[in-house]
Amino acid sequence: MLARKKTYSKNWPIHSRRNSPLFSTVLMLAVPAKIAGCNEVVLCSPPDKNGKINPAILYVAHLCGVTKILKVGGIQAIAGMTFGTKTIPKVYKIFGPGNQFVTVAKQFATQFGVAIDMPAGPSELLIVADESANASFVASDLLSQAEHGADSQVILVSTSKKMIEEVEVEINAQISVLPRKAIAEKAIKNSKLIYVENDAIVLDLINEYGPEHFIICSKNEDYYVDNIVNAGSIFIGNYTPESAGDYASGTNHTLPTNGYAKNYSGVNLDSFQKAMTFQKISQEGIQNIGKAIEIMAEAEGLKAHKNAVSLRLNDLKK
Repeated sequence: MLARKKTYSKNWPIHSRRNSPLFSTVLMLAVPAKIAGCNEVVLCSPPDKNGKINPAILYVAHLCGVTKILKVGGIQAIAGMTFGTKTIPKVYKIFGPGNQFVTVAKQFATQFGVAIDMPAGPSELLIVADESANASFVASDLLSQAEHGADSQVILVSTSKKMIEEVEVEINAQISVLPRKAIAEKAIKNSKLIYVENDAIVLDLINEYGPEHFIICSKNEDYYVDNIVNAGSIFIGNYTPESAGDYASGTNHTLPTNGYAKNYSGVNLDSFQKAMTFQKISQEGIQNIGKAIEIMAEAEGLKAHKNAVSLRLNDLKK
């Protein structure tokens, strides 16, 4: 049996968050699409109030070989790519994160023969930190995700009450100077600082939550690395901020959210490919496996399946 990989002929990375350039998302989707050999890579991006797309997005899209750019975002883009319009092509697969409405729209699109990468909604970050962590670093990481959107969620889980107190102080200090302070404050209101007695309980909590991003700042980092089951992308140590994953460390940051890390992996090269299998059986081969096929077909009550083999075996006996 020969398995051969084949690429989709069209792939359509999309991102619908309007308030920042997000050229990194274009990189994370267009680069693997091109490496996979996709014939067309189309980018949907919402324009600003003047009808323009951020030039950083356009520049990166050009560098990455994007073949077409459409000025549309949100659930409108999802609908257009699902059903097709005069200007938006109907597609095979939709990629990219978005808000809660985009996530639902992508899932709805699967009912109409369009594939998606995964449910990737509002940003999430969970940090486990003990007394070995740096409170200012932890606070900065929490805020880096909180500023994505008001519906983002960030969580600190710690076995140290002192660390929780220090991080809370740092958050209040750092958030005050952020340009996106109002957005971050709304996200922080929906977020949690959680004290837990020991690492075993922390690990159970994390695996149940299944965070999109998971940062480990603990002297027991090997315990978490060896036993984590459900997380989109994992960042290890005090000097590994989630921002590195967004821009420079090489991992893909299009990741499952809302607990879907239990079911999905992040975008990777295989996300832009599908597989077909081929088999050719010789006369000797069908004689070797034929009897087994007949027995299993008979057991399932599928007489025609059995006959398709029996006829061939009887022909070879002549």
